[in-house]
Amino acid sequence: MPEGPRKYFDLLAADILDKGPVQPDWPNYSKLSETEYHCHLAYSWVACWRHEKHTITIEVYYAGSRENAPY
Repeated sequence: MPEGPRKYFDLLAADILDKGPVQPDWPNYSKLSETEYHCHLAYSWVACWRHEKHTITIEVYYAGSRENAPY
């Protein structure tokens, strides 16, 4: 991942740690399922994460090219 989107990923990870899995202020943020979310880090780069209810674990399961995203 190029440096620019990587910096945005670091900011997103900090936001997720600070505010939880719901991140409506991020570009093209959406809920993919009851437990999965995604947003764009740049035009061609996305991050996907999941959070199981009643846990404190949030897992980023994909950060990479939009064309290879698992959604």
